[in-house]
Amino acid sequence: MGHAASEFIPVSLAILTVSDSRGEAEDTSGHYLVEAAQSAGHKVADKRIVKDDIYQIRAVVSAWIADENVQAVVITGGTGFTARDNTPEALLPLFDREVEGFGELFRMLSYEDIGTSTIQSRAVAGIANQTIVFAVPGSTNACRMAWERIIVEQLDARHRPCNFLPHLRKK
Repeated sequence: MGHAASEFIPVSLAILTVSDSRGEAEDTSGHYLVEAAQSAGHKVADKRIVKDDIYQIRAVVSAWIADENVQAVVITGGTGFTARDNTPEALLPLFDREVEGFGELFRMLSYEDIGTSTIQSRAVAGIANQTIVFAVPGSTNACRMAWERIIVEQLDARHRPCNFLPHLRKK
């Protein structure tokens, strides 16, 4: 397969919410990501919530990276600057390659909404074991912006001139 295909190819995703305070009932960001992925035609293989702990995050994401049924992971939460925001530290050692442009583009788009406060967003992405991993802030608005303006196109085989599907494990 080249950089773009002529037809839609569904991707199998896992969604992780990182939060010390949200349970399933309050997880509006995680619910948004599940609905957005399904509406786009993708399959949600798993959804979980973990505390903002490097090792809990790393354990769940590592299992998904090793899972043949997961091609992409979207994480919401834990990307800020407080002492309890550990998502980037949990993920970076797992990546075979970091997608530097993701954080840069996220912050550029986020600037339109929150101005200079976007510099405190540590949104990151990378590829690990042929699985793309995106991590965005915990607010539903941030998830919506990241999904609608970046992630949905990069998970669409038809998006030109390139997308991440050629780099993902085949199902």
